[in-house]
Amino acid sequence: MTTQNESTATTAHRIVVLGAGYAGMSAAVQLAARTKKREDVQVTLVNPDERFTERMRLHMAATGRTLAELDIRSLLKGTGARFVRGWVTGLDADAKVVRVDDELNLPYDTLVYALGAASDVSAVPGVEDHAYTLGGAHDAELLADRLARLAAGGTVAVVGTGLTGVESAAEIAERHPHLDVVLLGRGEPGAAMNAKARTYLRSALDRLGVRVLSGVEVAKVLPDVVELSDGAGIAADVVLWTGGTRVSPMAAAAGLAVDERGRIRTDAALRSTSHPAVYAVGDAAAVHQGYGVMHGTCQGGMPTGVHAAMSILRELKGRQPKPFRFGYYHTPVSLGRNDAVVQFTRPDDSPRRAYLTGRKAVWYKETVTAAPWPTFGRMKKIPASGAFWPHGGRFTRIRGTR
Repeated sequence: MTTQNESTATTAHRIVVLGAGYAGMSAAVQLAARTKKREDVQVTLVNPDERFTERMRLHMAATGRTLAELDIRSLLKGTGARFVRGWVTGLDADAKVVRVDDELNLPYDTLVYALGAASDVSAVPGVEDHAYTLGGAHDAELLADRLARLAAGGTVAVVGTGLTGVESAAEIAERHPHLDVVLLGRGEPGAAMNAKARTYLRSALDRLGVRVLSGVEVAKVLPDVVELSDGAGIAADVVLWTGGTRVSPMAAAAGLAVDERGRIRTDAALRSTSHPAVYAVGDAAAVHQGYGVMHGTCQGGMPTGVHAAMSILRELKGRQPKPFRFGYYHTPVSLGRNDAVVQFTRPDDSPRRAYLTGRKAVWYKETVTAAPWPTFGRMKKIPASGAFWPHGGRFTRIRGTR
């Protein structure tokens, strides 16, 4: 085994971005585009796969639909940024070194931590052994293969009544009408929507034949049964687990200050409160706004990546980074390929009266889902094109920041 270590003799400021999800890609492309003519800055993106995963389409891939081959190396070509394919296996935040595949050391001067979140398969016994998840394209392909081999009358239990669970249950029911699909979880599907949008969502699930069991808690997953806390059991040939996510324990192990969920605590500019040379973005970060801590979505993740990149460049010029502010504006939910509901929101993510349904909502949802990759391409050519998002006005203002 050959161990390759980065030379520390270079005078370039070394920026390493960990993770090429929506937030990490936004940071990497912004940094690469804005520094491609600079010899005093070196940008490196680390990710285990050369293919960008469209996480917003994984529920589609789970029913056998093919995702586009979006090549990260090709996108970065011509910018001078380097791509390192591998798993991040260690981080020494004091020494400022990242370990990749247990054999490559990457020293950094500034780190962008964008390792995101994964399905939480440890909270309930049996999930890791007996349930499918949508952690990535490979996971979705495994589920698609299993569903394709399931005989008519087979039961698919989708655990988790959040947006991923709703979209997955609807997609499976539409693609495989011969299967019995059960959606179960603690909350009501569409609970964060206004009453009319929520009613529409529930009617669409009914139309697709999805059985909904809300107000229940899963105690255990067995090979052919989902066991509930009240002792009841739901027979299931296949279980898809969408009931919550967890972040990598790496940040905490590296000594970074984290919250109760393991997310990196950040200041107003998205820097780690304990290690200011580390910026945290996307699902891996506990980003406080006036309405509370942001939750993980593409609409919020990409702006954190862009803001981190712009803040790093401000620091390189000897200037202070600006506070990050973001306000939510919508919640689009697909209900199969031919229906959807879009709930427009206030900046704090509470529902407005306005919403879309049917074909207009399908068009809107597809436009949103398809937007990230072309946005990265535009940012590569015109970096400023990615620097616009709703700041949320009074909803996001925190006392003591401007």
